[in-house]
Amino acid sequence: MCIPHSAPSAAPAIGARGLTRVFGAVTAVDRLTFDVAPGELFGLVGPDGAGKTTTMRMLAGVLRPTSGDALVLGRSVARDPESVKHHIAYMSQRFGLYTDLTVRENIDFYADVYEVPARERASRLERLYHFSNLGAFEHRLAGQLSGGMKQKLGLCCALIHHPDILLLDEPTFGVDPISRRDLWLILAEMVAQGVSVFVSTAYMDEAERCDHVALLDRGRIVALDTPAALQDSMRGQIVSVRTPDARRALGVLRALPVVRRATLFGDTIHVVVTGDGRSRGAIDAALAGAGIATSDVQEVEASLEDVFIERVSGDAPAAGVVA
Repeated sequence: MCIPHSAPSAAPAIGARGLTRVFGAVTAVDRLTFDVAPGELFGLVGPDGAGKTTTMRMLAGVLRPTSGDALVLGRSVARDPESVKHHIAYMSQRFGLYTDLTVRENIDFYADVYEVPARERASRLERLYHFSNLGAFEHRLAGQLSGGMKQKLGLCCALIHHPDILLLDEPTFGVDPISRRDLWLILAEMVAQGVSVFVSTAYMDEAERCDHVALLDRGRIVALDTPAALQDSMRGQIVSVRTPDARRALGVLRALPVVRRATLFGDTIHVVVTGDGRSRGAIDAALAGAGIATSDVQEVEASLEDVFIERVSGDAPAAGVVA
């Protein structure tokens, strides 16, 4: 799929400086500073309530910042938010599909809204159907689509006018695993064609697909770098302990002097240890002494979730942290 886009530029596609939004006594977004390069897949990562949607709405020109600013293709979201909207596609969590219209009718409606020339619509529609596999369903009502198909239709509607920047607010929330994979393949294709994609997600495994990620907690960026660099920044070794008695094992492990942190991941515990060769033996001995059986104990690489927990806990090294 080939989507025309603006010529490459040394300037960031998105550049935020001190971007802040306050609602009454609540600071939802607190002095965010970051750059998104042209043709980059940038992830804003954090749990519910971290400020992702508020950030996205400011970048889309829907919500004015309380202070600070962001330039989107050189246009200020604080001073001239309307000019931003002509160059982006913004897909919110509740994207405005019309359930009583068919797939084709929804796309045609957005083509009208964006004033897509009639002579270009057939070729654009063909390309959208090609990557979304929605062509066979073009006469189906949008309200009768699955969650994953609705998200794909939302992307088609957002892409019909060939935007330079794609803003996606948790596009895979509530979507089945197969559709999640398909949606990320579509995003990768967009980036390969030079579109800048800014996506928010609460899923750390999705964040690892991004070129750069900003880890957001309570409105503040606690870390900003490539996924690989953030994972390499973890201090100490991580030992993964799988046990059917994970909650009791968690208490035993947290009491060990060699353990800096132990966090539960389902039936697995990630244990951050001080790093000397005796740590593994101390873990095995403590669990055996407590009568706790394990099915697997091994050293593992740090995940982005490990990094996020480390940074939020407040005892991470200062390097690479953006506040």
